[in-house]
Amino acid sequence: MKAAIVTISDGCYHQKKKDTSGQALEKLLVESQWIVAFTKIVPDDIPAIQNQLVELSENGDIDLIVTSGGTGLGPRDVTPEAVKPLLEKEVAGLAELMRLRGLEQTEFAALSRSLAGSRKETLILALPGSPKGATESLQAVLKLLPHAIDLLQGRTQHGK
Repeated sequence: MKAAIVTISDGCYHQKKKDTSGQALEKLLVESQWIVAFTKIVPDDIPAIQNQLVELSENGDIDLIVTSGGTGLGPRDVTPEAVKPLLEKEVAGLAELMRLRGLEQTEFAALSRSLAGSRKETLILALPGSPKGATESLQAVLKLLPHAIDLLQGRTQHGK
């Protein structure tokens, strides 16, 4: 299955910081036998985020979009506000599981506004911006993703 990683960070976009979360997510996905077909850094800007997600979900070639960053409570944290209106189906259980597993590590996970859902036949996960938070969140749901994508793409018969 093919994945795209979109890092949402003003600092990384303006090359003031290195994108360590995107790199950590890519490493985890590749180790888990995913093909990372696309990576990009966009600023903490609703139209920029939405344009990138629409483009990726429209081409039909990407099964999973993982975003990193902008899910906290800071003034520039706008990822949920950008992603949620694009979702055709929200998958609250994935976001709940990511937070639950995060709470096992730190109570600060309760402040995460991560979310999950689908647009067209693409699953979208909005993850925290720290490498640790992003990878722990992805690891929490990673085994569920192929089945979720199969269902989303109409492969609903078990055993096939």
